[in-house]
Amino acid sequence: MPAGKENSNYEYLATDVGKKSTLDLSIVVPVYNSAATLGQLLQRLTQVISPLTQSYEIILVDDGSRDTSWQVIQGLRETYGSDLVAVQLMRNYGQHNTLMCGLGLARGEYVVTMDDDLQNPPEEIPKLLAHIKQHGLDLVYGCPSARNHAAWRNLGSNIVWHFYRTVFRNPVTPTPFRIMRHQLAQSVMFYDLNFTYLDGLLAWCTSRIAGVEVAHHPRAQGSSGYSLGKLLSLALNLYTNFSLIPLQIVSGLGFVTAASGFLVGIYYLFQYLASSIVVPGFASTIIAILILGGAQLLALGVIGEYLGRLHLNVNRKPQYVIRHLEPSAPSLDITAPTFSQKQTDHV
Repeated sequence: MPAGKENSNYEYLATDVGKKSTLDLSIVVPVYNSAATLGQLLQRLTQVISPLTQSYEIILVDDGSRDTSWQVIQGLRETYGSDLVAVQLMRNYGQHNTLMCGLGLARGEYVVTMDDDLQNPPEEIPKLLAHIKQHGLDLVYGCPSARNHAAWRNLGSNIVWHFYRTVFRNPVTPTPFRIMRHQLAQSVMFYDLNFTYLDGLLAWCTSRIAGVEVAHHPRAQGSSGYSLGKLLSLALNLYTNFSLIPLQIVSGLGFVTAASGFLVGIYYLFQYLASSIVVPGFASTIIAILILGGAQLLALGVIGEYLGRLHLNVNRKPQYVIRHLEPSAPSLDITAPTFSQKQTDHV
């Protein structure tokens, strides 16, 4: 397809659930402002993977980086050739949307996802691979015993994990360092909407999930792309996309508010009969306004959050749009279009 020509209705990616794996292993890495670490990451990955298999690919998806990450990725393509798939998105879409792009391209029988900052040691990949094979699992998370993050970052992660365990009733701690079977990776491609939470989609599709302890290293360069606000937004995505719990909480709050109002009414009835009310009507009016007004605003906010997301999804806000795609081999199908919200600008 000619460079610069837009095609907003089609994608040129083979994302069919029945697509067969043609490689042994795929490594998907979302990239954001990591120009300084990409070279070392690729070097360590190839050193680890080469003894395991010669049939592998590394997929680097540049999520709208503001540094020279894309130029570095293009330079690495010259070094690693067909083993490296280079993808550049049109803008920053977020880690989970970027991972959906990478999973749609992955051709390995097993697919590993990991961060680009070297906090997930590539040397732990054989441990994940051995665990998923030995126990017949669909998904294995690399769970560090200690995390080298700031206190606020760990707090935000703990909130997301608590929500995950509450919604999916799964004791496993989800992390960006995962390994999954190709079938599972393709099974989540049905989801072409925004507000993506990958771990929720994976939990929807399988219950054969486990975790294995891995090392967690300090960041080699820079700072985390996740702020506390982004982590809270991720937790909100989890609840509103995969659960009715917020609506159920509001319903419960409405019941409690109504019951409280009823009890307050009985209390002031007795006060009236006992002639103990100094200013008639003032206290009951203020209490009713505060309780009912606050409950109504809270309910409207939660309902509005659901409606807002429906509005954006109905308007087909893209999950991601690809600017450049340099496939790893001619066998990668980029010619047969299938209608999807995931879009490709040009190849």
